[in-house]
Amino acid sequence: MESAVDIESLATWMTDQGLGAGPIDNVTPLAGGTQNILLRLTRDGRDYIFRRPPAHPRPNSNETMRREARLLRAIAGTNVPHPALIADCGDESVLGVAFYLMEPVDGFNPVGQLPMPHAGSPAMRHAMGLALVDGIAALGALDHQALGLADFGRPDNFLGRQVDRWRSQLAGYGEFADWTGPQALPSVDAIAAWLERHRPADFTPGIMHGDYHLANVMYRPDSGDLAAIIDWELATIGDPLLDLGWVLATWPDGSGASTVSVTPWEGFPAPAELVARYGAGSARDLSAVDWYHVLACYKLGILLEGTHARACAGKAPRDTGDRLHSRAIHLFDRAQALIR
Repeated sequence: MESAVDIESLATWMTDQGLGAGPIDNVTPLAGGTQNILLRLTRDGRDYIFRRPPAHPRPNSNETMRREARLLRAIAGTNVPHPALIADCGDESVLGVAFYLMEPVDGFNPVGQLPMPHAGSPAMRHAMGLALVDGIAALGALDHQALGLADFGRPDNFLGRQVDRWRSQLAGYGEFADWTGPQALPSVDAIAAWLERHRPADFTPGIMHGDYHLANVMYRPDSGDLAAIIDWELATIGDPLLDLGWVLATWPDGSGASTVSVTPWEGFPAPAELVARYGAGSARDLSAVDWYHVLACYKLGILLEGTHARACAGKAPRDTGDRLHSRAIHLFDRAQALIR
């Protein structure tokens, strides 16, 4: 990963930004939830987190970096926990890509085996679940226009576009040879029709993270509080209640088919308590919360099915494709149970 970054050019840019002098030391790759490159580095005794697109950027990767940096700058000083932006560079001529620098976060990601003291405290794990929804309640309460983000998304008809958007995505998988087809996903057409019939008439636009679940947050090492919400690449202006739906769709249910796994799980709140907690911290109308839960299951199931379709055509590992296909089926089964 370090080889994907011209450290000398980065040092020159940092000097121009007033960010220390001398060599950059202790360059360490960090694991992230995406293919984006994350490095921890030190200069003049100060630690930084460096973030740039993948070694082989997608067509929109640089614009995504610029959007992430803009969002982090806009929410600075708010009560939403996030990595503090230090500086950003949208000029691709410096390193060949857009990039930015953040303050390191003192915290851990909870996916997998929890560390102590969290692993030993059901009460602390309960607090972790409540803090997760507190984060999006705070995010959704921000005035995006006052923060300079009026043009950060397309909230007009946001909900009206959703089913067609993901139905088209699913149909597009037909280009992959030997894909089992949409008929392998239970009730996919019935769920889409239900979503269209029961779509909320209106909503209050706000900032939404776009991929909000336990894998995209960090917790403080000594409490159940959030240290930071991370991986903002899908953030936009839309309906923040879809972030709550995403939490519910990804919330482990003991089936082993969840997209997120945390151990030990005992103590984490039940979904109904998450909804109640969100409602206590938000002025938004939660009467249609099941609709957002179903939409999140529909959208996430279709996204996971994409890897299965690619695996059928030999463009992704078959075991991964089969595993994600099973999770997609589980999500559609969950959606079907919700609409009965």
